[in-house]
Amino acid sequence: MQIEDLNVILKVAEFRSITAAATSLDMQTATASAAVKRVEQQLGAELFIRTTRHLRLSAAGERYLPQCQQALQMLEQAKQNMKDDMDTISGELRIAMSSDFGRNLAVPWLNEFMQLHPGVSLKAHLSDSVIDFYRDPVDIALRYGSPVDSNLYGFKICDVAGLLCASPDYLKKHGTPSHPHDLVSHSGLFYQLYDITHDVWEFTHQDKLIKIKMEGQHTSNDGDLVRRWCVDGHGLAVKSSLDMASDLLEGKVVSVMPDYKPLQKELWLICPSRQSISPAMRLLREMLRTKCTEVHKKLIDAGILNKHFLTSD
Repeated sequence: MQIEDLNVILKVAEFRSITAAATSLDMQTATASAAVKRVEQQLGAELFIRTTRHLRLSAAGERYLPQCQQALQMLEQAKQNMKDDMDTISGELRIAMSSDFGRNLAVPWLNEFMQLHPGVSLKAHLSDSVIDFYRDPVDIALRYGSPVDSNLYGFKICDVAGLLCASPDYLKKHGTPSHPHDLVSHSGLFYQLYDITHDVWEFTHQDKLIKIKMEGQHTSNDGDLVRRWCVDGHGLAVKSSLDMASDLLEGKVVSVMPDYKPLQKELWLICPSRQSISPAMRLLREMLRTKCTEVHKKLIDAGILNKHFLTSD
């Protein structure tokens, strides 16, 4: 028995007219009449006594209609309760993040998010490996780069500038390069993923792409360790502006060769499907966008990023 048919029955009882009920429900009279007949056939009883001019409830109808109305009200309440539950910001948030960005920026932001929404609990998965949503126990991933799997769904948080960074102590000892070709005499700090060492650095300058094969003695599959090596003066590193923001603002590292820009990245919040998007995820997306914008504005105010950078966010 269809809920739509039961709604027609209740309207017919209310107006004592199939035509008036059909008008109220914005449907044809024949459609409403067919709905009444379907319900009566399924019940095996006539709910209305019809004459040429009048329509009234039968004895069966008088018994059935109040229970029918109560049942529909219970269904509507259940629907509203489910909606309220979905709108409540609560539950476990299982999120995967890269080691550097997650540990130094995202986790403090998530702690703040949980203070605003005490019903949320956090399970943080910190790894620079690509997450497999069908294997790993996570619901969402915060990652550099858009989803490569067409089955995944994501929200772009912001554009992220790439920067060549070094500590003041390193530059004092080894000199400051002014052109990518100067880098051949410097030590690179490399990120490695799946046995691939990212030791070919790419820079753009006046719409030209320049590639440099670097040498160095430090390689890790942990982006946070690469950052620490850079701060400690072991060499130069190509890192994201977000990952290095705190160290840049505190003067622990400086941006080198600012006219030659490493390739720009994108920060994305990724989930397995559109159906897995929750109210908590939408609020988290907006918080991440706000927080990233605040960091970029600080870098712009400090002269580390070009003031036009945010126009591409």
